[in-house]
Amino acid sequence: MGEVEQKPTAGSRLGVQENAGISTLEHGQKLPVTPTGKLISIKIQMLDDMQEAFEVPQRAPGKVLLDAVCNHLNLVEGDYFGLEFLDHKKIMVWLDLLKPIVKQIRRPKHVVLKFVVKFFPPDHAQLQEELTRYLFALQVKQDLAQGRLTCNDTSAALLISHIVQSEIGDFDETIDREHLAKNKYIPQQEALEDKIMEFHCTHIGQTPAESDFQLLEIARRLEMYGIRLHPAKDREGTKINLAVAHTGILVFQGHTKINAFNWAKVRKLSFKRKRFLIKLRPDVNSSFQDTLEFLMASRDFCKAFWKICVEHHAFFRLFEEPKPKPKPVLFTRGSSFRFSGRTQKQVLDYVKEGGHKKVQFERKHSKIHSIRSLTVKPSEQHSEVPKQSCSFTYGDGADSPVVQSCQRGKELKALVEDGGTSPSLKKSPKEGRRLDGAVMATTEEEEDVVKDRSQHNRSQTQQPSTAGSLAGSPHLSELSINSQGGTAVANMTLSPNLSPDNRQASPLVSPLLNDQTGVRTDDEEEVRRKRFPTDKAYFIAKEVSTTERTYLKDLEVITSWFQSTVSKDDCMPEALKNLIFSSFEPLHKFHTNFLKEIEQRLALWEGRSHAHLKGDYQRIGDVMLKNIQSMKQLTIHLWKHSEVLVELENAIKNSRKLETLCRDFELQKVCYLPLNTFLLRPLHRLMHYKQIMERLCKHYPPNNVDFRDSRAALAEISEMVAQLHSSMLKMENFQKLHELKKDLIGIDNLVVPGREFIRLGSLSKLSGKGLQQRMFFLFNDVLMYTSRGLTSSNQFKVHGQLLLYGMMIEESEEEWGVPHCFTLRGQQQSIVVAASSRTEMDKWTEDIQMAIDLAENCNGPAAEFLGSSPPDTKSPEESTVDLESEDDLNASRTSLERQAPHRGNTTVHVCWHRNTSVSMVDFSIAVENQLSGNLLRKFKNSNGWQKLWVVFTNFCMFFYKSHQDNHPLASLPLLGYSLTIPSESENIHKDYVFKLHFKSHVYYFRAESEYTFERWMEVIRSATSPASRIRVLSHEESHVY
Repeated sequence: MGEVEQKPTAGSRLGVQENAGISTLEHGQKLPVTPTGKLISIKIQMLDDMQEAFEVPQRAPGKVLLDAVCNHLNLVEGDYFGLEFLDHKKIMVWLDLLKPIVKQIRRPKHVVLKFVVKFFPPDHAQLQEELTRYLFALQVKQDLAQGRLTCNDTSAALLISHIVQSEIGDFDETIDREHLAKNKYIPQQEALEDKIMEFHCTHIGQTPAESDFQLLEIARRLEMYGIRLHPAKDREGTKINLAVAHTGILVFQGHTKINAFNWAKVRKLSFKRKRFLIKLRPDVNSSFQDTLEFLMASRDFCKAFWKICVEHHAFFRLFEEPKPKPKPVLFTRGSSFRFSGRTQKQVLDYVKEGGHKKVQFERKHSKIHSIRSLTVKPSEQHSEVPKQSCSFTYGDGADSPVVQSCQRGKELKALVEDGGTSPSLKKSPKEGRRLDGAVMATTEEEEDVVKDRSQHNRSQTQQPSTAGSLAGSPHLSELSINSQGGTAVANMTLSPNLSPDNRQASPLVSPLLNDQTGVRTDDEEEVRRKRFPTDKAYFIAKEVSTTERTYLKDLEVITSWFQSTVSKDDCMPEALKNLIFSSFEPLHKFHTNFLKEIEQRLALWEGRSHAHLKGDYQRIGDVMLKNIQSMKQLTIHLWKHSEVLVELENAIKNSRKLETLCRDFELQKVCYLPLNTFLLRPLHRLMHYKQIMERLCKHYPPNNVDFRDSRAALAEISEMVAQLHSSMLKMENFQKLHELKKDLIGIDNLVVPGREFIRLGSLSKLSGKGLQQRMFFLFNDVLMYTSRGLTSSNQFKVHGQLLLYGMMIEESEEEWGVPHCFTLRGQQQSIVVAASSRTEMDKWTEDIQMAIDLAENCNGPAAEFLGSSPPDTKSPEESTVDLESEDDLNASRTSLERQAPHRGNTTVHVCWHRNTSVSMVDFSIAVENQLSGNLLRKFKNSNGWQKLWVVFTNFCMFFYKSHQDNHPLASLPLLGYSLTIPSESENIHKDYVFKLHFKSHVYYFRAESEYTFERWMEVIRSATSPASRIRVLSHEESHVY
């Protein structure tokens, strides 16, 4: 045993610290009680071909051994793996996790268990950890060498080229030939060496992580990927092979798939002696018998295959681990075997929640190291999920194609190195964090992996000087939506749920600022509070000031930043320039003076100047009345904003150059919202004035000196809002349709007269592959469902559409055994979907029913399918689900190659990751509930409070160091968060504190007064608790344009 302990362990080879294991159990779940007693040593052969010895109690269940291996590797996603071995009957079986090891392995000292991949997911992008993908790549390499993964020569050469790239790096003909001579990746490899090198030289600059990703991308498309064949015979005695996959049970003849039985079609699986039985659901369109029978070599072979089928079905189809059946009192019948462990959904939820830490690991066969650090280091530049590799050209020759492509690759490599944008470029902490495209996250609550932006992103256009440069601060977390930038641009990782394109981070959670220079002591805060008035009218006036600051900054996005960008390019017609800027510049000038006047009044009110003057200066109604009356003269410019929005969208539609300019501008840090949202800001601001004046009039008694002016100001602004309200509703719908269009692929005619947006959100759709997450978009004439594509733009690809006319909704939880499940029966097709909760289900069914009623009662244009995408006419029971597959997302390159990097934290993406939905009513309420001001922020485990300037809009909190900054430093999307007041056990002991929490992420915020506390609670509650009511759209109040 001493010699065993001195051997290098798998953990040491992978660079893992001792005792750094992570449990694969859910939160709150405990490991099974490990029996005490005699220890036995069991040998495990790892995927890197090294053997390790593990000591476990003799009576311990198999789960203890598997957990020990996963903890030893620090493998978070260990549920995809298993331990297999040859039993005493020479049958390869999986270690049962519930049975004691000694009952399964008769002579443990003489048996070597193999740690291998057990469950192969349909999409390798579902594997969140680089270590997991590395182990999957080792499994593919092993299957190639053993002849399990069969494919044609071209695919084999391409697979091996990615393996070679990950092991020795960039192409060098001499080194390649030596390496291929020493390492045999496939039988008869010599005939493929030239083709392997031809492909290898196209991978210049590709990291090992990227090579793993590309290897799995190619392998998953092969018919034999993840397939383990089990010999059998059909009823006629024909020799066949059975296999099980995530989709269901497959039938092979040799290595050719001849049939498939999807889980949705399988009613029951059983075995009787050596007969394996598949009972199918009745189908009038099918020629299959009700029960299919296959003959296997023996009962033990049959039972082993039945077990793995049960486990695959549970892992890929169930939401949670099945509960054990109660033991019968007298006698048992049949097998008591059941699946043990987390299902795939539980694994994905656990990793999304971020309840784990990244660790270092080193590849055994690679000269290039991959690092997953426990803390975010300034030198780390790689995304954990790599980008797609460059395209390649097939060629028969071994000389010219290789030489030419390698020369191009070397030139590219030289450019990367000379340009200073090498992915491996590192910088000393003393020199400050590298901010050109790096993602930084320094919060205590989320320790997220660093993600690097793709190198082809263009630098941010130089704009007017920005206050509060980030270059010198090592503590600032940058906003993920502002992904383009020069030396002062950084991104922020939002979640461990990584996208497979190295472009966008998932917007689950957003690290807040962690700059300790902004921390206030409690004594300073108390002194500051005592200096200022406590009257509610003062805080209402202060809200006018703080929100006016934000509004002025929003106007500057158009009048300063966008105008500066447009002036450097002649892609925008002069008439459109004049229309936009002549409408916004007068507003900017007016509100600049308006803000000065409000701040002067507040200074007098607070006593900062002319402190001896009282009474006349402790009011705000007179200032509001004067400026609202002056504002009425600007109504002519406000009427033009709908024209501005329409004309700009039309110009973008007709000019590819202008479209690129606007898209690039939206990726700049200063444009923290969609560009067309800023065009509607002046109309939204009128509603804010009206709400503020309503609160002020409600607060004042009739005899107050300021009541008369306040009531007059309310009457004036109410008149303006009433005049512009109809136009604003139409423009909000128009703007929302265009915003959704940017998030979708394959839609040509989304924005048409008469179409109204109603709701968007995430639902699970039942298909041949089981429940699959889909993004649904509900309009007044059609329901569309999409999936998030594996593209550089993170857009959603349309899979199907259902016309609402004649549709019916039926609850179907009992029929399908899925919680919160309902069926949508259209005239041409039906689909079964499941919501994440009963509340979500009710929102969807209410809105869909409302939309159905509108479609049936509407006398408008006839509904039609969107774009050129054909309707998906497949039912959930069908065995082939091509349109439900992610494979076609990269297949049609022509439709995607023009797609550019796209923001990954739009409302659509937040709903996707948080598994929730929002309606047009919610968006309208969000427009009304906007707020700005200073808040003190505290993390769950931190001590001090940090002062931040916070802007709440569009269901999101944006954080600034001060109100003078031109762009936010970080953001926190609030959809899905819970808003509460801290309990006594949390030991906050401060006034006006509210708590935001989502799963394991907790933030405390502290307001300066009771009024501001109530206001923040009010506006945040509008985002964390979306409206459940329905606004029935009549023809008089419609969002159409």
